[in-house]
Amino acid sequence: MVIKASASAEIRTLVEALDADDEVHREAAIARLGIIGARAVDRLTDAYANTASRATRLAILRALEGIGDHRSAPLARQALGDGGDVAVAATGILRALLSSTNSTVAAAALDTLVATTLDRHHERRLRLAAFDALQELPDDVRTRVAAALHGDPGGGLNDVAGVITTAGSEAARAEALWKDALEGRLPDAPDELRAAVATRASTAPLNTLRTLVDVVRSQERDAGGDGARRGWTALRGSLHQALAFRGSRVALYDLRETLADAATPLPTSFLTALHVLGDASCLEPLAAAWGAAEPDRSAEGLRWRQQLASALRAIAQREKITKRHAVMKKIAARWPGVVT
Repeated sequence: MVIKASASAEIRTLVEALDADDEVHREAAIARLGIIGARAVDRLTDAYANTASRATRLAILRALEGIGDHRSAPLARQALGDGGDVAVAATGILRALLSSTNSTVAAAALDTLVATTLDRHHERRLRLAAFDALQELPDDVRTRVAAALHGDPGGGLNDVAGVITTAGSEAARAEALWKDALEGRLPDAPDELRAAVATRASTAPLNTLRTLVDVVRSQERDAGGDGARRGWTALRGSLHQALAFRGSRVALYDLRETLADAATPLPTSFLTALHVLGDASCLEPLAAAWGAAEPDRSAEGLRWRQQLASALRAIAQREKITKRHAVMKKIAARWPGVVT
């Protein structure tokens, strides 16, 4: 296909925008590439091969889904092996290709989605995305897949897929995401999992939540970029808050370590958890964080110090720890301003 120079320049600019931090520009580029259509496919597939950024790859796959061109099928099958959000996005391309006028392309997309649904080695949410893509197909196809799931109760998807019929696809995806996370298989971004924590943490086993705290902290350490890391930190704070509201101290050590390591203000959920269940062992880490934040005279820095001091005083009052206590004397000597 011959592409005019002006169109080629626009496509190049739009594909480059998929790698930008500006979410508005990225979403606009995805929408515009969908309008341009087939002319953009080759440059998009080349861009996918030349980037290691999962966020950029995800944006490329979303653009290709909107185009629905058969040339994106090999890339979709490749992306299924990349796992996480990238793999889930690949099922969107295959869903679009199910209605292709090319019967060979449609049949191959169908076979790939069925195989992905039934492959117990994949994450639940990927299998569920593939299963969900099949729901628009004729009844006989969906019946065969459902029968295969029913005959494989140990495969880990049958219970989650059943949620689709009772509560809808969104609820089913949240359930699959939650169960994957409990097995240590986290998504690329924490937002959806944070929403799942908000609805499930109040009833989940406490040891399960403690395990999830450790898994999320590991992901947080490996996250690329401050923005991504802050998202995982906020998720971990939500877990700590959920544990605190249930009166559990099983991850209190992690709270103390987080305070000791904090170079910037933490989400308020961490301090909420400390207000609820902190004990004498938390007082010195709170004071140390207060002292470390002293050079930051910004409004955020000053607010953070006030919050730390407030948490320290609240814990001391609740635990009946007076200024005559050894830990309070130590704090007063080293960080005199925090104890008033």
